[in-house]
Amino acid sequence: MGRLEGKHALITGGTSGIGFETAREFLAEGASVAITGRSRERLDEAARKLDGPLLTIVSDAGDVPGQAALASRLQAEWPKLDILMSNAADVTHLPIEEWTEVAFDRMVATNLKSPFFLIKDLLPLFSGQSSVILVGSVSAFVGHENATVYGAAKAGLLSYARGLTYELNERGIRVNGLSPGPTVTQALAGLGPERQAAVHEELRRTVPLHRLGTAAELAKAAVYLASDESAYTVGTVLRVDGGIGELAY
Repeated sequence: MGRLEGKHALITGGTSGIGFETAREFLAEGASVAITGRSRERLDEAARKLDGPLLTIVSDAGDVPGQAALASRLQAEWPKLDILMSNAADVTHLPIEEWTEVAFDRMVATNLKSPFFLIKDLLPLFSGQSSVILVGSVSAFVGHENATVYGAAKAGLLSYARGLTYELNERGIRVNGLSPGPTVTQALAGLGPERQAAVHEELRRTVPLHRLGTAAELAKAAVYLASDESAYTVGTVLRVDGGIGELAY
């Protein structure tokens, strides 16, 4: 019997990277899984690679009013929700001179505002033993190049683990953060092969373990937070970052 047998899990931003690998792990552990993404094509591609009871939903994590529609779709499909992994993110990194108000608002809407309202809209569907996992970033704890706005948004997201735990505890909803360090995903693919390789090498030198994490390692940590094994883990942030959040700076 899987560790998530009989559970229903929603993962936002599940077409690639940490979200996709977590969907794979959740399915392997017996959960029914829904993933979201902005592109129907990418959702269909992800579905072809995943095995198990999977629901794919087109949803833009930066569309705050659209979170209610996402919640309504799940209420129509499922009897309950046991796990929410808020993983979708805007990962824009820019120097201060290049930020516009539009880009700033988009970052905050995607990384901070939408997750809050999604949780609010899902309240009627959460079961009495639910787990909410908020995927933050080591950027919430350390300063580094061009990450001021991203880090601030992720710090705000992770602070929900404390505030919402206090507010939702009596409803049987546990809230925790999961904070990745530098992880091998497609997030840097837009830089091109040479620049991407250079960035990865720089990160390897910075991370105390001298390597990048893998999406599978983060997914396994998510399984722990999603399962009943973490029933006494609440209102905290699990750092899976190779030590960079504590040791490198």
